[in-house]
Amino acid sequence: MKISKAVIPAAGFGTRFLPFTKAVPKELVPVVDTPTIQYVVEEAVAAGIEDILIIVSTGKGAIQDHFNPVYELEQRLEASGKNKELECVRRISSLARIQYTYQQELLGLGHAVLQAEAFVGSAPFAILLGDTVTTSESKPVTAQLCAAYEKTSSPVVALETVPEEKVSRYGVIGGSEESPGLYRVSEFVEKPSPEEAPSNLAVASRYVFTPEIFTYLKKTPRGKGGEIQITDAMKLMLADHPMYGWRINGRRHDIGNKLEFVKSTVEFALKRDDLRDDLIEFLRDLMEK
Repeated sequence: MKISKAVIPAAGFGTRFLPFTKAVPKELVPVVDTPTIQYVVEEAVAAGIEDILIIVSTGKGAIQDHFNPVYELEQRLEASGKNKELECVRRISSLARIQYTYQQELLGLGHAVLQAEAFVGSAPFAILLGDTVTTSESKPVTAQLCAAYEKTSSPVVALETVPEEKVSRYGVIGGSEESPGLYRVSEFVEKPSPEEAPSNLAVASRYVFTPEIFTYLKKTPRGKGGEIQITDAMKLMLADHPMYGWRINGRRHDIGNKLEFVKSTVEFALKRDDLRDDLIEFLRDLMEK
């Protein structure tokens, strides 16, 4: 079944990016001149997804404002002959059919995903975390996951290889590689020590699930801070259903991490024809000083 729906959880406070996120949703942190969540929506659309549900919380109205038309702005741009800017603004509001729902209590990623049950219905769907951007020289990462789902007819999580000394920062999988890049998952381990880790393949902020995940989320006991964690639900699901991991052809950019945000901004700017040369010159001068 073709995957046509995606869920983007975007309700968290973004405490890692305070004080900026005191007033602005972390998902609107810009990489160069484009908000993080716009990159996420564009990735979903590039994978053929038509309907998107963004899960928000109180104080996240600016996310809706970003994707809604602003007719006064459009009229001003048109009147001043700023056609390039006008086209850019209009494109944002026509990317996809976007809906919103509120997570009334911030009780973890698993609880956020539960808010999407009615939207999802009986179809498989993708989950893309709203503060993480992925890049690829081939297919978009979500498109890669959709292809893996079509091959396996089973839930698939995105995987990235991380240095062994850093596995304790991530959820990792154990399993066997059935074909190049595709792993049959045997276990999920959250933040293991390097000695205990079954692999150095970390879950990378993108998922494709069947609707059965909601059954397991409802069974999942609350953990630290009273939160429902999606990894715990995945462990329960794994006991009854085959699950797979796909080692992505591409990179994950954790924009919620300050250092990774700075690195990603520089990297994205260096890909822009209008910024590259001046930025390279600036960086060279800076290093010389």
